[in-house]
Amino acid sequence: MRRIRIALLLGALALFALLYAPQPVLPQLAGEYGLSPGSAALLVSAATLGLAVSAIPLGTLSEAVGRRKTMITSLVVAELLGLVLPWVHSFPLMVGLRLVQGAAVAGLAAVATAYLVDETGGVRLGTTVGLYVAGTTIGGMTGRLLGGVVGDFWGWSGGVLAVALLAAVCTVAFVVLLPSEQRHQRKPLRWGPLLGGLGAALRDPGLYPPYLVAALGMGSFVTVYNVLAFRITAPPLLVPPALAALAFLAYAAGTVTSALAGRAADRWGRVRVLLTSLAVAGAGLLLMLPDSVSVILVGLVVFTGGFFGAHSVANGWVGTRASAEARGQASALYQLAYYGGSSVGGVLGGIAYGAWGWPGMTLLLGIWLALAAIAVAFSRTLTTPRG
Repeated sequence: MRRIRIALLLGALALFALLYAPQPVLPQLAGEYGLSPGSAALLVSAATLGLAVSAIPLGTLSEAVGRRKTMITSLVVAELLGLVLPWVHSFPLMVGLRLVQGAAVAGLAAVATAYLVDETGGVRLGTTVGLYVAGTTIGGMTGRLLGGVVGDFWGWSGGVLAVALLAAVCTVAFVVLLPSEQRHQRKPLRWGPLLGGLGAALRDPGLYPPYLVAALGMGSFVTVYNVLAFRITAPPLLVPPALAALAFLAYAAGTVTSALAGRAADRWGRVRVLLTSLAVAGAGLLLMLPDSVSVILVGLVVFTGGFFGAHSVANGWVGTRASAEARGQASALYQLAYYGGSSVGGVLGGIAYGAWGWPGMTLLLGIWLALAAIAVAFSRTLTTPRG
């Protein structure tokens, strides 16, 4: 169990470092290519879109070829593309490569939870998934911080390369440490039964609340982090880019709350903990409204902690709710919602920021979080949860 947790924590670190590597250097990229915040955000949204559309095919494929093989192949391909990206200086080509890179990491993102459920037998799943999500926050924080600081001194390409080198170390460790499956029974690659599992995941109304939390919560989250550097480096705040990158230390809050929320859900129930986490995220949004760097940073910590608490519980919800024959497909659908929300929400949020500023963007994100909370609050009327 310990080896699995360490391996998946390192895999998640590499995945999220690569997935969001350009995010801290978006202002530099926008300046070099004459882009608006919404257009520059395409480098992030392209990768998450690639992940979203590939999650279901790769999650389904893992049922036949094996979860470990799928995860390792995906992460290695994504890492190779990450090492190529800093040397590309055509923005359209960069967007295309990011789309492919996002499609590659889908094999890890879509399969990790199903692998955990299979190999642990569902024992203390909330805690285990919480630790995996904590790994994603460490990767997100470390990659963004490293990329932002290095990017301020050596340009956006230096920042992206530094993140790729960090991810390479984690990828090697992931490949070495991840144990082979002991409990997963591979299925022949016959699309009928596999698509039947996808149909079962789609027909279960008890899975729709976590899907909505994933889509609307992640859309809100990626919007905030996409445009944050634009806001705090511009008048009236004028924070230097290297110092602005330190804002990504707020990810540490997610590392803590994702693990705590998983344990709390095991003890007090996922609905109660999810609603609390979404409320905390909403409070963080409101705290970020004033033009004060210190207040913005406090609000960012609160918002980040609330979001990752919600994501941890929603992710575990899917793992325990889905039937055995639909577990891989349900996990893939969660990733589709999560990264589809990132892609669409990141672009829409960037457009809202460009049109209405931070207050207008905050209103839009607040509505998204409220809709997610409504879905969770009414989840008990949809169906009685399994086990």
